Amino acid sequence: MLVIVCPGQGSQTPGFFTPWLELPAFKSTIEVAQTASGLDLQTYGTLSDAETIKDTAIAQPLIVSASLASYAALADAGLSNVAGVAGHSVGELAAASIAGVFDTATAMEFVTKRGSEMSKAAALTKSSMAAVLGGDRDEVVAYLSARGLSAANYNGSGQIVAAGDAEGIAALAAEPLAGTRVIPLAVAGAFHTNFMEPAVAELANYAAGLSTSDATLKLWTNKDGSIVDSGSQYLNLLVNQVSNPVRWDLCMDAMVQAGVTALIELAPAGTLAGLAKRGMPGIETLALKTPDQLDAAITLAKNHG
Repeated sequence: MLVIVCPGQGSQTPGFFTPWLELPAFKSTIEVAQTASGLDLQTYGTLSDAETIKDTAIAQPLIVSASLASYAALADAGLSNVAGVAGHSVGELAAASIAGVFDTATAMEFVTKRGSEMSKAAALTKSSMAAVLGGDRDEVVAYLSARGLSAANYNGSGQIVAAGDAEGIAALAAEPLAGTRVIPLAVAGAFHTNFMEPAVAELANYAAGLSTSDATLKLWTNKDGSIVDSGSQYLNLLVNQVSNPVRWDLCMDAMVQAGVTALIELAPAGTLAGLAKRGMPGIETLALKTPDQLDAAITLAKNHG
């Protein structure tokens, strides 16, 4: 059984669109995404520097557009046999579109609103995030809590992402829990924590005007790793997930239990495939970073149909 996974914020790097824009299916999807978002995504994905694309209001639409466009390129190359899809954090919007909950334009309008509101919320208090590698999960969570920080992402494989005020994250990096390593992340705020509550309120009002369809593929949620069929239910989860932890560990566990045997991570790929290699033993993975991997992705799909 093959699944598609869609990366979250922090996976983007300068110029990562460049090789992809030569593919008609990728380029045409980006053009739709640009119109819907009102952003010059082609410039951001080819010429802009790391600091520019770190901005939440730009990073989120950029990542979702890349995932949807690389999926379009896969479909154009003959992709079939996809059983399900899941996204990490903002990647859930790309996953929802791939599963048929809403179309590309709606996904891009939603992610543009999401990125803008989360950027505004992040600007209210200086906050940040850092990956904590190693250590016992419960001990790490307790250590963070004692320092006024939150576990924002449970990524499995001995990785938890901490979030909180910038001083607290700096202190964590300076004095990590024994047996762990802390890596500050290039993000502009403490996402998936109560710092994002102002964004949730705005997104709830926005989402009330959206229409959805039920999912046509297995669609896992970051809330608890369960499969959600209802489009309206998934939309509500998308809104509330902005201020709640990403349980990617539970998503990986659920995929294994469902019988998943292979995973393709869409562009900008690498992070989720890496987590799967450690957290989903025996699963064949492919991180779709460049167009020259399309043939390998199609072969993988055929072998696991």
